[in-house]
Amino acid sequence: MAASPRQKPVFRFAPSPNGPLHLGHALSAILNHDMARAADGRFLLRIEDIDQARCTPEFEDGIYADLAWLGLGWEKPVRRQSEHFAEYQSALQSLIDRDLAYPSFLTRGEVRAFVSASEAGRKPWPRDPDGAPLYPACDRERTVADRRRMLESGLKHAWRLDIERALTTIPGRLDWTETGDGQTGQIAADPAAWGDVVLSRSDAPSSYHLSVVVDDALQGVTHVVRGLDLFHATSIHVLLQALLGLPAPLYHHHRLITDDAGRKLAKSEGDTGLAELRAKGISAADLRRRIGL
Repeated sequence: MAASPRQKPVFRFAPSPNGPLHLGHALSAILNHDMARAADGRFLLRIEDIDQARCTPEFEDGIYADLAWLGLGWEKPVRRQSEHFAEYQSALQSLIDRDLAYPSFLTRGEVRAFVSASEAGRKPWPRDPDGAPLYPACDRERTVADRRRMLESGLKHAWRLDIERALTTIPGRLDWTETGDGQTGQIAADPAAWGDVVLSRSDAPSSYHLSVVVDDALQGVTHVVRGLDLFHATSIHVLLQALLGLPAPLYHHHRLITDDAGRKLAKSEGDTGLAELRAKGISAADLRRRIGL
């Protein structure tokens, strides 16, 4: 994974403080740290705390404690997304100004009802690589006057990327350089598979997709090392990088840690956290062996 000789390679670990870190997070953090050290590069820690309803200072403190226990050191100060909302808004506004983003008003329940009605007629609804139904076209097809009227009425809304219009502004093929545990080499991006992705919501000033590309660019990240579950999402990220004129890092999507049933570990499922393992007397060296390092 080569980088420009004029710049040290920059790696980052970017957890969300919405639950305790588990073995999957440990693998990602250690790989980023060790690959940065091997490349004589920099290792950054970024706290992705846009979701203010679920992220807490206690979980953030837990991240610092877990990484210190693993023997990892990172540059300071740590970038916290909640301190940079204006930068995400600026990127979003540039897309809105170019008519590449539109306000969407359907609730999740309304989308489910729309999709169910379509599929009741035995017409399968298209889904993204994660299996979620693509957003219907009704809001994208509204007139400018209709959108303005609905916005001025105070209706809650999200901003979505107009994927078809966005792709018409990009000449040639979109791809990224991949060195991970699955496909490698130049990977052809397929942003259209995701439909009109969310860029911001009424309760969150930026989506993961938008904030991650802005953060990586502003922090000079050259190597993105993360789990294979985000492999396909990279198609959206390289599109946003192209639209916003941001540099594209190299990508390395690593294997996932799974349970005995083959399910990916997740905070939402209450999988055993690093702090709990530490309390049971497991050492950092034991944990490295447990995750195959």
